[in-house]
Amino acid sequence: MELSTKEVVAKMLDETEKIMIGKREQITLILLSILSGGHVLLEDMPGLGKTTLIKTLSIVLGCDFKRIQFTPDLLPSDIVGMNIYNRKTGEFQMMYGPVMTNILLADEINRAIPRTQSALLECMEEQQVTIDGKTHKLPTPFAVMATQNPVESESTFKLPAAQMDRFLIRISLGYPTMQEELSMLKVLGDAIPFDTVNPVVSPELIQEMQKQIETIHVADEVAEYMIALVQKTRENTMLKAGASPRASRALYKMGKAYAAIQGRNFVTPDDIQHIAIPVLAHRVTLSGEARIAKKTEVSVIYDILEHTPVPQISQL
Repeated sequence: MELSTKEVVAKMLDETEKIMIGKREQITLILLSILSGGHVLLEDMPGLGKTTLIKTLSIVLGCDFKRIQFTPDLLPSDIVGMNIYNRKTGEFQMMYGPVMTNILLADEINRAIPRTQSALLECMEEQQVTIDGKTHKLPTPFAVMATQNPVESESTFKLPAAQMDRFLIRISLGYPTMQEELSMLKVLGDAIPFDTVNPVVSPELIQEMQKQIETIHVADEVAEYMIALVQKTRENTMLKAGASPRASRALYKMGKAYAAIQGRNFVTPDDIQHIAIPVLAHRVTLSGEARIAKKTEVSVIYDILEHTPVPQISQL
């Protein structure tokens, strides 16, 4: 790879911002998640550009893209596929579902019944599907980009903790500023110009970048800082359930990716602080005391960051 990870990510950001205006931090986090081999939960109100962003990113990444609109009548086989009997040949033929792709948009994921939502668990953790007892590997890279409306609860099913834990990060785009919305009207008012967006990388290059990120150094003190943050989620009285060991691995992988896009070959405590909230907030459960005090998962994680000693790294 001729360009550094920092330079490649900068080019991807510039290309994505042809469509998405004013969301550079959120786009960066999604790219970090993909480079870490993770999945993203976009939790926001309708009409804020979640689907548009994912479609734009799939073009920039040069990856195959498929979308599933989750509804209460969606079945697991509609996601992973099934064996269908071919009357002409007299044999069963494997018909893969939309999960056989690089970027899978699970739109309004919380509208599907729990049985259907669970069809993604094996895909997200092991990058494979099992159909009629036979295992099929998914393409590489593979990332689930799921969306859900955090306010609407009618005809929705809460994502189970096991599935929430499989999302590397949870983010929100938020409303645009007045100037950003004015720019959006000028660029996107008549139609979304996806044809102006060009691929920057390919699946093969993404895999190469992922391997390079694995070589980023994590000092013992930084690793201990990650563990300390996760441990404190388990001890905090405002939380009924803390983060799992998967959260520690998520901080470790995302921390390396964040260091890489900063042009460094080592992770600092500042890197961990920058990614801690999107990595940890969706993995914890508030206690009754916290709800009475009107705390949120984000505010509790922020408090933990404020009160956890930050190591001083002299040599890396």
